[in-house]
Amino acid sequence: MTQPPRARNTPPRETSPRRAWYIDAAALEREVRLTTTGRKSGKPRRVTIWITTDGERLFIRSGAGLRRDWPQNLMSRSSATLRLAGRDLEVTARHVEDPAEARATSVLAREKYGSYVKPSKPGEPLTTGETAVFELIPAQ
Repeated sequence: MTQPPRARNTPPRETSPRRAWYIDAAALEREVRLTTTGRKSGKPRRVTIWITTDGERLFIRSGAGLRRDWPQNLMSRSSATLRLAGRDLEVTARHVEDPAEARATSVLAREKYGSYVKPSKPGEPLTTGETAVFELIPAQ
């Protein structure tokens, strides 16, 4: 049986849900710009960082751990702006504290960026970078 013709300029119906644009963009982009709010100054603070995705969520990490300013800014005020694929995305950061989840993000980062990223093994202390992993949750 044939389907009736679509109205002109009407997109086809989707049979499965599409991933959000930012998931695909994060998989492709090597570096993104994150703007946080300074915890002391209250001024916008920008940093260029790596980004990974598990196909559903966005993750960033600081290789220098929580010593850097931007992770401390996110710990103080979780809202931020992510510049990704030429678009701004308002996000809320969630500090990843579960060791297994932090290690899993290291595996994602290693797959994308290479052997520079060294995930810890279960039973070992987390690496410095694994202590400063954040999930970025897009604002609705």
